Amino acid sequence: MQSVPFAHGFSACWAKQIPNSVKLHAAASLLALSLAPFTSGQACAQDVDRSAGEDFDYSALTFDQDLAQALEPSPETTLAQASDASQAPGVAAAEAAGPSQEALAKAAQNPIASMISIPFQWNATPNTQWAPNAIDPDAHHDKVLNVVNVQPVLPFQLSDDWTVVTRTIVPFLAVPWADPKIGVTEAGDPYLKRWDQEQRVGIGDINPSAFFVPTMEGDFTFGFGPTVGIPVSDGPLGSGKWTAGPAVVGVYTKGPWVVGGLVNNMWSFAGDEDRADVNKMLVQPFVNYNLPKGWYISFSPIITADWENEDNGWTVPVGAGVGRVFKVGKQPINMSLHGYYNVVKPEIGGEELLGDWTIRTQIQFLIPAG
Repeated sequence: MQSVPFAHGFSACWAKQIPNSVKLHAAASLLALSLAPFTSGQACAQDVDRSAGEDFDYSALTFDQDLAQALEPSPETTLAQASDASQAPGVAAAEAAGPSQEALAKAAQNPIASMISIPFQWNATPNTQWAPNAIDPDAHHDKVLNVVNVQPVLPFQLSDDWTVVTRTIVPFLAVPWADPKIGVTEAGDPYLKRWDQEQRVGIGDINPSAFFVPTMEGDFTFGFGPTVGIPVSDGPLGSGKWTAGPAVVGVYTKGPWVVGGLVNNMWSFAGDEDRADVNKMLVQPFVNYNLPKGWYISFSPIITADWENEDNGWTVPVGAGVGRVFKVGKQPINMSLHGYYNVVKPEIGGEELLGDWTIRTQIQFLIPAG
């Protein structure tokens, strides 16, 4: 969302509507405000509770515009604030410092918010087995599946009515795997002696998505668009197939709640002919309840279905997590920790290889536009 033109136009329009006497009064008050931080014995911006405006219930889709509208002053309130500035310079500085922790938390929980963000998400599933015992009798649930997703989100305003929000997932994987150890019989025939188990590390299929989001009033917003899978690795790290399909997301924001869901399905249409076809669905419901001071409770499992798996291709986790939005210097950061129990796990060769628990840790850098 491009907030600079809006802010500039708002300031120019506002200035035309204020009498000259009011302008002089406001200018004098603003001068006093600018000198106030240097006065001893007065509060700093950091010491002030930034909870002003916590009750503002905005749609994170129009993050900057709605925030500006919520803080838009009338001439009367502007005069009152200017006259009180010398008495409460810390409060004025806090209001000018940007959106509150609660507002940032809501935007961070909305996958189609008009805000730049860079999340780093680590999913670790211990007690994972690399292959069925029918293939490797020595395979046990003693490995860890690690998936680190780097998924930058970039919004682009197409018009007053439409915004496109792009999200590109780049997965860095550490997958339990094994290489065959081949022996030779006395007759010269090769045979499989054992499997040398290891961790295969690399980049998985890159997954860019684009959501077209209409500008809407009210508590509900939605987006839709294409999602694509780009193969960059061989073996267990990637599918070896180009995939594509539709994606849709809906978000409802009301009071402390941010509730919604994301769904996509991808089919293979090109790639390595020797690799299996791809037909996979992803469903991610999310329920977030925001608490004071940037804290929140979150339920956000990642449910997947592999329609090509003839045994059972479903993964259904159940769990929750806790997170908080805070600032390091001027940089807003969202951190969270989740734990999910895999109630339903996919089967390969009639065996469940995935571990029972997945631990998800995320750090997300938030960059409000403007």
